[in-house]
Amino acid sequence: MPPPPHEQRRRMLALPAVCPCEAISPAPLLASLVDLAADVAGRVDVAGLPALRRGAREAVRLAGVLLAFLEALRDAAAEDGFPLPEEAVLGLSELHVALQKLRLLLADCARKGARLWVLMNAELVASELRVVLGSVATAMDVLPGDVIGVFAEAAELARMVSEQAWRAAVRPDEDDDLAARSVRSVLARFRRGLTPDAEDARLALDRVGVATWSGCTEEAAFLEAELLDRLEAGGENDNDLVLISGLMAFLLYCRVVLFDRIDPKKAEAAAPAPRPARSAPWISPEALQCPITLELMTDPVTLATGQTYDRASIKKWIKSGCRTCPVTGERLRSAEVVPNVAVRGIVEQLVATSKGGSLHEPSSKHRCAVDKTASPFGAAAAGGVRLAVAFLVAKLSRGTPEEQSKATHEARKLSKRNVFYRACLVEAGAVPWLLHLLSSADASVQDNAVAGLLNLSKHPAGRRALVEAGGLGLIVDAVNVAAKVEARQNAAAVLFYLSSNPEYCDEISRIPEAIPTLVHLVREGAYRGRKNALVSLYGMLQCANSHGKAVSAGAVGVLAGLLSGGGDRGDDLANDAIALLARVAEHPAGARAVVSSSALVTRLVDFLGEAASRSAKEHCVSLLASLGRHGGDKVLALLGKLPGLMPALYAVIGDGSPQAGKAARWLVNEIHRHYEQRPPPAAAPVTAAGDRVIRV
Repeated sequence: MPPPPHEQRRRMLALPAVCPCEAISPAPLLASLVDLAADVAGRVDVAGLPALRRGAREAVRLAGVLLAFLEALRDAAAEDGFPLPEEAVLGLSELHVALQKLRLLLADCARKGARLWVLMNAELVASELRVVLGSVATAMDVLPGDVIGVFAEAAELARMVSEQAWRAAVRPDEDDDLAARSVRSVLARFRRGLTPDAEDARLALDRVGVATWSGCTEEAAFLEAELLDRLEAGGENDNDLVLISGLMAFLLYCRVVLFDRIDPKKAEAAAPAPRPARSAPWISPEALQCPITLELMTDPVTLATGQTYDRASIKKWIKSGCRTCPVTGERLRSAEVVPNVAVRGIVEQLVATSKGGSLHEPSSKHRCAVDKTASPFGAAAAGGVRLAVAFLVAKLSRGTPEEQSKATHEARKLSKRNVFYRACLVEAGAVPWLLHLLSSADASVQDNAVAGLLNLSKHPAGRRALVEAGGLGLIVDAVNVAAKVEARQNAAAVLFYLSSNPEYCDEISRIPEAIPTLVHLVREGAYRGRKNALVSLYGMLQCANSHGKAVSAGAVGVLAGLLSGGGDRGDDLANDAIALLARVAEHPAGARAVVSSSALVTRLVDFLGEAASRSAKEHCVSLLASLGRHGGDKVLALLGKLPGLMPALYAVIGDGSPQAGKAARWLVNEIHRHYEQRPPPAAAPVTAAGDRVIRV
């Protein structure tokens, strides 16, 4: 049964329903009810549900009887000219609301990836189902008698619906209770740090129909998204977090220990290949991008000004103290936002048709929530993850090549979005073994090892373990010679996280190949590789001895080549390049390298006038000020001759940050001082009488 539009944005077992308006006429209301009842009665695979199959079967059977009743009413109204009275609207509206909730509830029971969650909440699901069926019975009881008694068959059907709804036996099945007890038994052993009985785990997985590694992964991904959604909403004290985290640990343990191989997801052979997604001709691709991040809007919301943004981006904008609309500059009277359902529907359709994906996997919008996962949320979750990680590290250290391949993949996945999982991997000694596998002849193993190290380098203990294991040189080598492009890009990102520590940064800069390797990646790499190399170089230039090495490696010329920009990504790289040039020019050798090309100085002034990014303008002003400071009168004279500089500097003084305004003001004053103190032209020589002198 497909979920209703945008259903996946709501929390599991939350059943919002829209009551038909009071002014609706009975005929369209009845037509909508027929469609709803048909949807519930005909599209639910009861046998495939993870729990509460008997209760769901009763609900579907009831929906079938209700559908027959509603169709009889519709046919009578159409064929016999029987007009439904206005008094029927109340009962039919109540029935409409109840059917909406029933459809949502059954959709939740069949929801992809939520099978274990439904099993462990079977009592709550049963309670909700009893309430919904009671609402159906109540709605039938308040229908006017002349509607129910339009003919004998309709009266009999109405009586059957009411009686079956009131008497439906809705409770968890015995097999549900047995499987749930097995899961609780495993979690209890996790709490005590004991290895669980594999049969208990398999019993629960069999009940919910999870028989493969990919099935386990799908269940874990759903729970992770639930966890991060609740943390993102500020629900650190949510009572469900302990259960969610425990079930995640259960699934991770099963995935790591019970399944020997990673199976690819089975493609739906019968389904036709999706056509490439294409926007309607009246929609430009840019219209679906957030104006702040320039990324596809996964949760579009609209401000009072009528402009649409991604929710996470505009919330961050407002939280930072900005009370204006980023696009129009109009002052916001209210910080309230409204979901833009139309835009979201278009984006969802594009994502689904282009790559069969979903907008509801954990993603970049959860970055803030990831920081809140340092706690395991319960002893069961902590014990289960530690057991799984210990098993994983054993396979990394002494497993067969196939086992090591799977273990590196698991380490990469485990460390991706959970701070506690990263800490467990570091404590268990995963870092040295991942470094060892960088030399693997298997490109996939190497790639997964680098990605795992990247995730672990985001944790302070992971960075320390990497340096103590002597991994700096290995990471630099990976930037240079890793088999896959993605591995080289990720290795450069590892250096960025390591460079956040001045001591580690100094050690990296002592490696002769480190800075030349990053400069080469900036020159030759793809967008992501260039981006990672740029930010890594920026971090490393906090060490004084790195500036000269960067200049010797040709960094200035490479960065100058990025200033031409072009497209969103080109402009992004140009902004990073100007920031890096500003840092290079802080050192006299770097400033001399920039000034040595008058064409580059001219380009910097043009960039200051053209740049759309405020931060890029401010970095450019800082760079020009450094050139003036280290280059003296020669540079000031050159800058003073460039006509576009002064208007751009005055704009920064008026609109820029205090620090940028100070730098711009200093540069303006220095240029004026240079020209004011310049000696006057030499006096003309005395000429013989009668000679005429023309001064130009």
